[in-house]
Amino acid sequence: MDEKMVSLHINDIPVTVPAGTTVLEAARSAGFNIPSLCFLKGINEIGACRICVVEVKGARSLVASCVYPVSEGMEVYTNTEKVRKSRQLTLELILSNHRMDCLTCARNAHCELRQLASDLNIDAVRYANDDMPPQIEDSALHLVRDNSKCVLCRRCVAVCRKTQEVGVIGPNDRGFATHIGCAFDRDLAEVDCVSCGQCIVACPTGALQERDDTAKVLAAISDPKKHVVVGPAPSVRVTLGECFGMPVGSNVEGQMVSALRRLGFDKVFDVDTAADFTIMEEGTEFLHRVQNGGELPLITSCSPGWIRYMEQHAPDMLPNVSTCRSPQQMFGSLVKTYYAEKAGIDPEDIFVVSIMPCTAKKYEVQREEQRLPNGCMPVDVSLTTRELGRMITQAGLLFDHLPDGQFDELLGVSTGAATIFGASGGVMEAALRTVVEQLTGKGAAPLEYHEVRGMEGVKEASYELPGRTVRVCAASGLHNAKRVLDGVRSGKLHFDFIEIMACPGGCVNGGGQPIQHADVRNFVDLKALRAAALYKQDEEMPYRRSHENPIVQTVYKEYLGEPGGHKAHDLLHCTYIKQQKYRTDD
Repeated sequence: MDEKMVSLHINDIPVTVPAGTTVLEAARSAGFNIPSLCFLKGINEIGACRICVVEVKGARSLVASCVYPVSEGMEVYTNTEKVRKSRQLTLELILSNHRMDCLTCARNAHCELRQLASDLNIDAVRYANDDMPPQIEDSALHLVRDNSKCVLCRRCVAVCRKTQEVGVIGPNDRGFATHIGCAFDRDLAEVDCVSCGQCIVACPTGALQERDDTAKVLAAISDPKKHVVVGPAPSVRVTLGECFGMPVGSNVEGQMVSALRRLGFDKVFDVDTAADFTIMEEGTEFLHRVQNGGELPLITSCSPGWIRYMEQHAPDMLPNVSTCRSPQQMFGSLVKTYYAEKAGIDPEDIFVVSIMPCTAKKYEVQREEQRLPNGCMPVDVSLTTRELGRMITQAGLLFDHLPDGQFDELLGVSTGAATIFGASGGVMEAALRTVVEQLTGKGAAPLEYHEVRGMEGVKEASYELPGRTVRVCAASGLHNAKRVLDGVRSGKLHFDFIEIMACPGGCVNGGGQPIQHADVRNFVDLKALRAAALYKQDEEMPYRRSHENPIVQTVYKEYLGEPGGHKAHDLLHCTYIKQQKYRTDD
């Protein structure tokens, strides 16, 4: 059936769009940008802030274009004097309850409120509250909230409840006392927040930001007693460029390595190498469970936000979770054991820094369950992509002028399988590349598994292998993860292997990735563009299966022994535990 189309006029320009399109979307298609603040497509569509109002001929009042559907023959005006004055007054009132320390705010260059003030020609705030103090809540390991900068847009609330189905924050009190917080105003550290950081990338202002750990890293680099090692995650190389105005999906791996060297790190390794180790261990674990009647489905353990969700909301299924450490933690483990021994350095003198797309990694590095047999924590500090971007800027590095650098080889060689870890379905595909080849023989297994690629929330596939049909699933976003988990528990869904990423689309859309304004997030598929860059790099890699990595082969031969063996298990595996789930009737 052909899609029904609607014809209308926007600023006297004829426009034809599908029925059900909002006025805001129709205007965009005609080349008119309508400013908005509370609107996030598919997440927060409530028409509450009134910044996006327009005139519609025949309507009694201005309408919120983000939720107002088009109709046949409609006449819309987006830039009349009435519209401009309404938007300006609304924004002035919002600013009257906003602490404006823009020069020192972490979001000063990426603040939608500041951009709106410029776009709407606000050159003075008549109702400014110059005495508003900070309202800091910093109990969580990954996040700092300052409600004096909150504009009550509820984007953070919507993403936490709708996309992640955790719902630990919401509006408290009413009227002028309304503020965003946890139930009963408990600290964030006291509730079952999973540390995913999706609220941060949804926030239009500086009300939410990751806990800044860059000072710890700079102190370690300046300490002559410390040997400082850094490793970036797979997705960081295709997102870091956005911090410097490069197009979405730019692969800046070489410039990133050069920047890390210029920042003073002693060794620049690659977490992609650890991702290859993850496949060796997780693939071995899967085969062992299949062949020995172990607990199935096996569920991946790469995403610490997902692990925390499981520990709090589904502890009955923890036996299904892989015992593998995440690639970040495997990276730190190998640096403080294998590399330390090779380099003749006391592990206590090695300071490991990871560059991650994820704020939950800040929580993961401090988990006592991660401690190594030698007493060290694998990773000392986990920085987000944004924090690295700030460090590069503050060091005065001209990022787009830097030459391409190369990772240090000892733990800096990886495969295409590791590269695609950053996209939803990538871990599953990487595992299949190795597991299927091990089961079918070299040269008999396909190299690419397109069925688990893409940005759909849940992807399912089945593969016929010798003596068995293997059913797999890849889910991203905790709302989708819960659907899969509920289906498995009820017996309606049957899988052997499940990949779950806490963030929608996977790590390319992590809570620590570069901030993009709603104007971009609403109309550009950030996840798909970033993921496409990873798949492109994968296609160009000399090795595309994890077991082909010569570094992986050498480390197992010289140091770890067999995948899944005793030493490998000590260093590359851990335990996950039931955690208390916060209840409102406690």
